[in-house]
Amino acid sequence: MSRICEITQARPITGSRIHRRGLAKKKGGIGMHVTKVVKRTFFPNLQKKRIWVPELKRWVVVKLSAKGIKTINKNGAFATLKKAGVVSGHVPRAKKATGTN
Repeated sequence: MSRICEITQARPITGSRIHRRGLAKKKGGIGMHVTKVVKRTFFPNLQKKRIWVPELKRWVVVKLSAKGIKTINKNGAFATLKKAGVVSGHVPRAKKATGTN
């Protein structure tokens, strides 16, 4: 499975880390010098969560970022997962009691 939040679509992004060498001027040196700019990857804070959806009467396992968890807490599980396309909008009806006992 990829590192993508199913609610917010947060995914890894690339950036840079600046490598510096030397002693800072305020510590008595001649200053910090940039020696190289190195590529790096920033990953979202993903959690695998098991969420109870009362409308569907079942557990749904989703991979969420921390922001996605907050969104579910705010807007409700079914509405958020339905909007993201994780679950279908079909809510099962209760079965009718038929037959003789």
